[in-house]
Amino acid sequence: MAVERIKFLGLFLDILKQEDIDETIMNLLEEKTEEPKHIMLVTIWDILKAKYNSEFRAMMENATLVIPVSKSLVKGAVFLKKNAPVRYEPFAFIISVMGILEKYLKSVYFFGGRNLSLQKAEKNTHSTFPNLRIVGRIPGFYPRNMEKNIKTAIVKASPSLVIVGSGVPGKQRWIYRNRKQLHNGLFLWDNSIIDIFSERKKRISPALFNAGLEYLPQIIKNPLRIFKFFLFLWYNILLLFYRLFKSEND
Repeated sequence: MAVERIKFLGLFLDILKQEDIDETIMNLLEEKTEEPKHIMLVTIWDILKAKYNSEFRAMMENATLVIPVSKSLVKGAVFLKKNAPVRYEPFAFIISVMGILEKYLKSVYFFGGRNLSLQKAEKNTHSTFPNLRIVGRIPGFYPRNMEKNIKTAIVKASPSLVIVGSGVPGKQRWIYRNRKQLHNGLFLWDNSIIDIFSERKKRISPALFNAGLEYLPQIIKNPLRIFKFFLFLWYNILLLFYRLFKSEND
């Protein structure tokens, strides 16, 4: 598989070049495993969470692919004299994966979001990817007693890719917590993806994303998020500590 895994702040990031996505996705689908292949799209906040949350850390270490989406992660890797990871905008990455699956006549399953959003997302996906089979959809925000039936339905459909959205308990940790009860397809979580597919939310503009300012709309919506600046400061202190006192293999 054409992926380079680098050590980063005691965790891992994967370097996946654009031209290698097709081969990597198909190799993963052909690989026989007992657990799902979890693709994580990680932000700087995910890295910091994994440093101090044992379950989140274990989930990252167990993930098949750990793809950075924050510009600060790329800059941090370069600062630590690592090979620079390739950063992806989540929506664009998911669309790329779905395009690959359509090319090879594979399948997708939608899990999460509100029912109306899910229906619109399915309709729009059919329009954009007519040869991509949608083999099921289950909305989020469901009663706890449905959990077992949901996992059974996903396993029975055995989709190539399960896209997990909002309203799923534990968010992407749902994938990790239930990995022993799921099939060995690809699983990917993004809180907004189903709402973006249904056109209920707008994707981040390419200009903001390329500038590393994708968090600005969130701050405008909730000004209290500005206090994440202190977490960003701590991230930079960690980078400096690893640069000065840790070896390349730490």
